[in-house]
Amino acid sequence: MNKEELEFATFCVGAVANSLNCSRQDVYERLKSSGIFKDYIIKHYDVLHTLSRTYIVKDIIEYMKEKGVLA
Repeated sequence: MNKEELEFATFCVGAVANSLNCSRQDVYERLKSSGIFKDYIIKHYDVLHTLSRTYIVKDIIEYMKEKGVLA
């Protein structure tokens, strides 16, 4: 993971946490344990970082629900 990917991943965790009104640590743990952090956010950084904040947050939350880490 390079610096840009790390900064983007940090942004994603914070944005999702704010949207869900929960801690960044909780969101990070859910994303990490489900594989979303590495296999989606980092892996698809090249496309995701070009999208809007609103789209990214909505997309990640929907994926979290699909993976069963968010009700």
